[in-house]
Amino acid sequence: MKKYILLLSLSLICGKFVNGQFSLNVEITGIKNNTGLILLQLFNEKEEVIAQAIGEIENQKTNIIIKDLKPGKYAFRYFHDENMSKELETNVLGIPKEGYGFSNNGAGPFGPRPFKEWLFDIKGDMKVTVSPRY
Repeated sequence: MKKYILLLSLSLICGKFVNGQFSLNVEITGIKNNTGLILLQLFNEKEEVIAQAIGEIENQKTNIIIKDLKPGKYAFRYFHDENMSKELETNVLGIPKEGYGFSNNGAGPFGPRPFKEWLFDIKGDMKVTVSPRY
């Protein structure tokens, strides 16, 4: 019986690595308030949106988990949708009124850094922590 349990456990662990089904946990901290939601888009290295997720805010942070990712390069962007309009609110100059951010904290002084700077590798289950700019 012990052999069977050990073999089953090993096959489940090895199967995860062979099939490449990993999870990404994006922890967003430093959110201005608990109003609204966090909307996140995950991209592959070709800049194609491959997943979208919504995070509820509690204690000015959220955790968004995206599952079933294969090994590879990914990037994400997100914003704090305070008024729940599902759009990033901007002023007349196009400057965001709501908090926003990118993977690798890829925001520059005048907008996002090049997409290539957002990219990160997923080789296993992964957790990243980022904070929005307001």
